[in-house]
Amino acid sequence: MTPRVVVAGLGPAGPDLLTVATQAAVDRIPHRFVRTTRHPVAVPGATSFDSLYESARSLDDVYPAIVETLVAAAAEHGEILYLVPGSPAVAERSVALLCDDERVEVDVLPALSFLDLVHACVGASARLVDGHRFAVEAAGETGPLVVSQCDSRVVLSDIKLAVDDGPSVTVLQRLGLADEAVFQVAWGDLDRAFEPDHLTTLYVPALASPVAAELVRFAELVRTLRERCPWDREQTHRTLTRHLLEETYETLEAIEAGDPEHLCEELGDVLFQVFFHATLGAEAGEFDLADVARGIHDKLVRRHPHVFGAVEADTADAVVTNWEQIKKAEKGRSSMMDGIPGDLPSLLHAHKVQRKAASVGFDWPSVDDVYPKVAEELAEVRAEPSDEELGDLLFAVVNVARHLDIDPEAALRGATAKFRDRFRGVEALAAERGIDLAGAGLDVLDALWDEVKAGP
Repeated sequence: MTPRVVVAGLGPAGPDLLTVATQAAVDRIPHRFVRTTRHPVAVPGATSFDSLYESARSLDDVYPAIVETLVAAAAEHGEILYLVPGSPAVAERSVALLCDDERVEVDVLPALSFLDLVHACVGASARLVDGHRFAVEAAGETGPLVVSQCDSRVVLSDIKLAVDDGPSVTVLQRLGLADEAVFQVAWGDLDRAFEPDHLTTLYVPALASPVAAELVRFAELVRTLRERCPWDREQTHRTLTRHLLEETYETLEAIEAGDPEHLCEELGDVLFQVFFHATLGAEAGEFDLADVARGIHDKLVRRHPHVFGAVEADTADAVVTNWEQIKKAEKGRSSMMDGIPGDLPSLLHAHKVQRKAASVGFDWPSVDDVYPKVAEELAEVRAEPSDEELGDLLFAVVNVARHLDIDPEAALRGATAKFRDRFRGVEALAAERGIDLAGAGLDVLDALWDEVKAGP
């Protein structure tokens, strides 16, 4: 005969909410187990698993151990009773594992759940999440939520920190008992306004976009990939440099295309690179994601004294000047040109060098003063074509772009993309008309180009 485990719920509060079926099972079955004695209903002669909670490294170790003990006891006695707080069907991991175990027959007796009392109290239904796993289980949720297992200040602190700015929440303690308490608490006071216990639940009516929770969930995913994926395990800071560069350029392309959905996707790819490098740093004991976020946060505060201090800066140029001076002092550099990466794209490198010089006043007064310089450099290229003279011309053109507040890299990429797309149009027209591009001649190509250019 297959060993049998009868699973029953003790209800959400005192003995008055115990079902007749559960009481009958307690009276009939002599071999009894309770998941925990931390419940208002005492079960005589029952063996609890409280010691497992105290000795196990994590909750993930507790529940399989409970199942093994129950299966062994059922095999020995033929039938045993397993009692859990509330309802066996609500937030009971050990019951779920037991029902999946083919070594025993499981008979589950329905019971009243704490969710029934929560619903009656707040007048609304909501998704149930575990307070111990709030950052993961509530990721992407906007509410309403019922948060169970809020049994310590540590858990409440983790819940609070998982959301950037949460709403006031309803705290529900010891529902159904004589000392029942229901009250409102501001999100920022969640871990200090009251003393939690094992019968504490939160009702969260709504959440803003769960930025912090999503970042925590993403960090967990990156760590998992690093541990389990053969490709991710092999990567280093150096091997990832190409991917970081590629993702950055693909993000720029999405910006120029004006496609928000594509931009969102590409920003995610860049974020993955940031998280990956932070994970590698954490593995080496050098830095972690918190260090990265804290570092950039504090640096931005320091370099914005006009926002967080008493410095005045009413224009963007004044902000840049302050920024460069603060950066120079922070880095202990003798020249403002120190620290400019030499492997930047050439147009961006020129733009950055010019901006550094302009921050201390070494600059043309206006773009009208730069135009003659472009003409001068163009004349020198015509007179003496060389790398140096062409470089001077490009440098002067970058100066024009900077004075017009135009990103030269973006401008050139845009012009190149426009040329590429139009040339594709020329190829399509030529193919449609049976024209061989290689032998068509410049006049025919120009005519096709003008046709594409004038098209819709």
